[in-house]
Amino acid sequence: MDICAPFAGIARFRVADGQDVAPGDVLVIVEAVKLEAPVLAPGPGTVRRTVTGDFVDVEGGDVLLQVVPR
Repeated sequence: MDICAPFAGIARFRVADGQDVAPGDVLVIVEAVKLEAPVLAPGPGTVRRTVTGDFVDVEGGDVLLQVVPR
């Protein structure tokens, strides 16, 4: 399942590639003009990061990572 940025801003990742996550875990925080939006895991799975850096500029709709169901 692709996890996308909700809007343009700077992405700070809270998970590593290969990490197992549960529903509701914070995967990424996207920040723009002092507004922070946590991006949560929709279900259980394993993270596959598509963006390797941290504090990366992203556009709304950019794929940030994937959660592969267990």
